[in-house]
Amino acid sequence: GSLVTLSCLSRRVVCRVVSDADLADSGQDNGTSKVSWVTQLESNYGFYIGLGLAVFSSLLIGSSVILKKKGLLRLVEKGGTRAGDGGHGYLKDWLWWAGLLT
Repeated sequence: GSLVTLSCLSRRVVCRVVSDADLADSGQDNGTSKVSWVTQLESNYGFYIGLGLAVFSSLLIGSSVILKKKGLLRLVEKGGTRAGDGGHGYLKDWLWWAGLLT
């Protein structure tokens, strides 16, 4: 049989052709000829999906910091002990927890 060399970025594969069987007649398909919808989506919109995820994650992180800071400032306004001074009153504040969970 013939030898076919396939190369990717990190590997090189040598395949041996053992027969000249027609795949259309055999009814066998290993799925390599069809391009999946995920691959088509990534090739067409991959940049925009990545950009959207980056913007969304930065919004979540920013809102988390703001909510936790507002919770800590509310604690100081009520006269509670600051977290840096050993106080744990912020654990009772729902706004702080909302910031932690976002």
